[in-house]
Amino acid sequence: MTYTTLRTARWAAASLAAALSALPPQAAWAEPAMTTAAPTTARQTTALDRYVELPDPEYGWRLVERNEHAAGVELIAELTSQAWRSPDEVSQSVWKHAMTIVIPRGADPKTAMLFISGGRNGGELPDGASGHTRTVALATGSIVVELGMVPNQPLEIGGDGVPRTEDGLLARSWNKYLETKDPTWIAQLPMAKSAVRAMDAVQEILQQEAPELPVERFVVAGASKRGWTTWLTAAVDPRVAAIAPIVIDVLNVDESMRRHHAAYGGWSPALRDYEEQGLAGLFLEDRGREILSLVDPYEYRDRFTMPKCVINATGDEFFLPDSSEFYFDDLPGEKHLCYVPNAGHSLKGSNALDTLVAFHHSVVHGVERPSIDWRRDADGQVCVSCSAEPKRLTLFQAENPDARDFRKPVICDAYQPQPLEVDDNRQAFVELDAPGKGWRASFVQAEFDIGAPTPLRVTTPVWVTPDTLPHAEE
Repeated sequence: MTYTTLRTARWAAASLAAALSALPPQAAWAEPAMTTAAPTTARQTTALDRYVELPDPEYGWRLVERNEHAAGVELIAELTSQAWRSPDEVSQSVWKHAMTIVIPRGADPKTAMLFISGGRNGGELPDGASGHTRTVALATGSIVVELGMVPNQPLEIGGDGVPRTEDGLLARSWNKYLETKDPTWIAQLPMAKSAVRAMDAVQEILQQEAPELPVERFVVAGASKRGWTTWLTAAVDPRVAAIAPIVIDVLNVDESMRRHHAAYGGWSPALRDYEEQGLAGLFLEDRGREILSLVDPYEYRDRFTMPKCVINATGDEFFLPDSSEFYFDDLPGEKHLCYVPNAGHSLKGSNALDTLVAFHHSVVHGVERPSIDWRRDADGQVCVSCSAEPKRLTLFQAENPDARDFRKPVICDAYQPQPLEVDDNRQAFVELDAPGKGWRASFVQAEFDIGAPTPLRVTTPVWVTPDTLPHAEE
């Protein structure tokens, strides 16, 4: 395989701080500390495992461009990950993806980041890496790969003549499964396979272009549907050394969605695609288990033994802020929560990227990650304990006097910070009282300096007081 063009260019010799500040203000663009990946011991094989492992003659890659810069090398490739369904079943069966690989000078030879992103079919391949990909690579001294067009979209499914994207595409694929009982219709399966084939391609490309960098491990990250893909990729591929799933606060889907409905008395507009296609109600019925048993990451939780940094938005339009109650305690091994205050699903304008950079930096360079623990008693007092001295500890609280609703479009930037005193035991105490009217959401954020270019921020779960659901009987 050869690349068709070779260009030589320059990166401006800007400081790392300047590079970080130039990044658009959003994160949804998301043997070191010894990171064991998904175990390879005997386990029940699922339709997801079988689909990902099945060889596909369509797989391949084409290296399009190599750009050499003062600070490193960028490779632009087109990946063909698979054929999903047949041409008479979907409008584009062969999945192709833009893939950029940034290799800073002196990059760690063993660990890379794979960031899974979106996009649309039919566009031109980029002529260089995106700003955030380049910045994370420079900030962490590691190879960073961005995989685009996951899923391939828009797609017409089942000959209905409707080009669908994102949740509309997923919902339609779920309905095809319910019609046919063929699990390979579920679009999360080819999405996960795209990420696995991307890791294959990266290793092959580096063997050709940079044989001194035999990457063996990947930190995998992605946001929203790509966050879901991050979890499923970690479930099936032992090369995944750590994960940072972003704004996919919905593991244990049926329990999460039942609370969603009981809090709002219906479905958030963000779930309109599922509601319009008759699927939202499945979350309240046993029929939903047919799908969720195959692709709910919670079903694979025993496989998630690698370090996990779960980045969520307090004002997410899809998910309630206290959704982690249904899964976080059940995850094995090292795990960190990071709820981002005053952020919606897009994370626009937030500092979420800081934690992603710091977490990835720590995995690459074998830095021990500090953690926090919390204990809440029956009277509502919370004790937060830090494993290391935090740079700062902050209580964030927001109130809604009218509804149990903390979505950013509803309450805007309602979360207010309050500094907390840390005692000699690196502990702080918080009283979680209910407001005089309505509901209050509260969580504690710890900020640590771990020697990375950005701080590591981790949080407790979000607690809502009073813990009542106004539409529980509906």
